[in-house]
Amino acid sequence: QVQLAESGGGSVQAGGSLRLSCVVSGLTGGCWGWFRQAPGKEREGVATIFWDSGNAYYTDSVKGRFVISRDHANRKTTMYLQMDSLSPEDTAVYYCAVDLKSCPRMIGGLHWGQGTQVTVSS
Repeated sequence: QVQLAESGGGSVQAGGSLRLSCVVSGLTGGCWGWFRQAPGKEREGVATIFWDSGNAYYTDSVKGRFVISRDHANRKTTMYLQMDSLSPEDTAVYYCAVDLKSCPRMIGGLHWGQGTQVTVSS
């Protein structure tokens, strides 16, 4: 059974940083990623990564500010999203997902986290 547990969301002022974590059990390999959904908008891909190679993809609006990474240590498999230079436009619920259908196209799959709120104030 695949399970995802997110943490790290919160409130921050513009220009600040947050680090999201997603602990995953029951699955390794393939394409993993982070998505977000702002109020009144559709869910969008933010960053994706191939587990084996580490090759990563970013939506244009976060390039140079966000970094996706993953590791396996102490019997835990975790995916991270380091978010720097945050702006109010980054305010959304952020979801982690694994076993994505496409990394470059940021298409999700069956397994999603519960979501964590990120709020950036100006």
